[in-house]
Amino acid sequence: MADKISSWKYAEEFAGEPESIARARMRASELGVECVTASVGSHLAVLASATSAKAIVEAGTGTGVSGLWLMAGAPTAVLATIDVEPENQVAAKTAFTEGGIKASQTRVISGRAIDVMSNMADGAYDLVFLDADRDTLEEQLVEAQRLLRVGGVVAVAHALWRDRVPDPAMRDEATTIYREVIKFFTESKSFATALSAAGDGLLIASKLA
Repeated sequence: MADKISSWKYAEEFAGEPESIARARMRASELGVECVTASVGSHLAVLASATSAKAIVEAGTGTGVSGLWLMAGAPTAVLATIDVEPENQVAAKTAFTEGGIKASQTRVISGRAIDVMSNMADGAYDLVFLDADRDTLEEQLVEAQRLLRVGGVVAVAHALWRDRVPDPAMRDEATTIYREVIKFFTESKSFATALSAAGDGLLIASKLA
């Protein structure tokens, strides 16, 4: 059996990170914000490119790391990104400017993800990335299903939650939430679903109908 930890580490280090994203990651460290790894970011870029995304929703702006990765894969898209922390949003706007993203291509929205998403249009989005407000994550999934066009993709960060999800002995609230998220998709006939070990786990699901 190959060394799976070495393989995971190799995959995590595979993606090179542009300077603008590296700077956004440094700001995240200064603000105590957890961001996706470069490996997860590269997955997001591929998803954005593969879906030819023109309209993207991101729940959890942070300092702009994941947003820059999404836009790297879909450089003509419009990104609606949601966060409750004004300081994060200021940092993200700086990151988007440094990354060469036009102001007209980003809508930085203040608020809770579930509240903002509930006011967005049906079937109007190509990609939804969820990385915020874990306590309402299951409700966000329902909204994401409504927001996506057929063939659109939802991606959920932290799907393996500190490697606790696979361990049935782990029953804390966060772990249970992510297990329910996985169950939501495995029981749904409306999505084709994959679970990646990238970063802290990345669940990917494409809307079939």
